[in-house]
Amino acid sequence: MERAEKREFVTELNEVFKASGSVVVAHYAGATVAQMNDFRSKMRAAGGTVKVAKNRLAKIALQGTEAEGIADLFTGQTLIAYSNDPMTAPKVVVDFAKTNDKIVVLGGAMGSTTLNADAVKSLATLPSLDELRGKLLGLLNAPATRIATVVSAPASQLARVFSAYSKKDEAA
Repeated sequence: MERAEKREFVTELNEVFKASGSVVVAHYAGATVAQMNDFRSKMRAAGGTVKVAKNRLAKIALQGTEAEGIADLFTGQTLIAYSNDPMTAPKVVVDFAKTNDKIVVLGGAMGSTTLNADAVKSLATLPSLDELRGKLLGLLNAPATRIATVVSAPASQLARVFSAYSKKDEAA
């Protein structure tokens, strides 16, 4: 890489660190090209991105961002996975790491919060924002459905009682 390319890369990476909902740093030593391509395609399909960056350039790009606390994670062969949705990058990285032992989660950042490997794994197990919205709507709709059932129940019971009396009078 030439100096101009490095400056451009650092600027681009700095914007990524500022704009991303979450960033995950992982080791990928020993992973094959096919495995990395598979990993990248899964991340892209989920709405995230995977980049392999030189550690020195990544540390420079981290300066002045909220995620500056993860600079010490950049040792060895590291990759950066990031996404705008805070749940996407951790979920995809952790899921891929379960099936591929060459990917080792080191940690990450979510805004100004620095995450260790266990925190990233815990974050990956949480439901996504859409799932949470669905559950919340279900909880909000359940009482309304129950209220409608309770309110309509006495009327239907009265109708049954009147029907029974009218059948009794007809029989007599």
